[in-house]
Amino acid sequence: MAETHAGRCLCGDVRFETEGAPMWVAHCHCESCRRNNGAALATFAGFQQTQFRYVQGEPRTYVSSPGVRRNFCGRCGTPLTYEADRCPDEVHVHISTLDDPTAFPPTVQVFTAEQIPWLHVDEHVKRYEGMGRED
Repeated sequence: MAETHAGRCLCGDVRFETEGAPMWVAHCHCESCRRNNGAALATFAGFQQTQFRYVQGEPRTYVSSPGVRRNFCGRCGTPLTYEADRCPDEVHVHISTLDDPTAFPPTVQVFTAEQIPWLHVDEHVKRYEGMGRED
């Protein structure tokens, strides 16, 4: 039986579960994710849609650019997930919303060309200037 990981927004109105291991865990340095997250970078765990489900509440959705949907709690504003048309079978979960984010160490960094210069992240984690899938 696959391991289940629970997560939630800050206020607890929206709760979700993931099942099994993620396909990848990545730090994203792109400006869009930084602004959405309100931090110097965003860290996501990528799951297949079939591995993810909301178990309480319904998130709100913001279309941040064509083909990109960012889901968040409508009450407290916590960013929850990222979904894009270019990877329709995936949901990217903000690991900070998981009950145990320590279970998801990053293995890659993407959009490092947009990284804030004063931010120093583990240099042993593989880096891609862009998305990583085509680099």
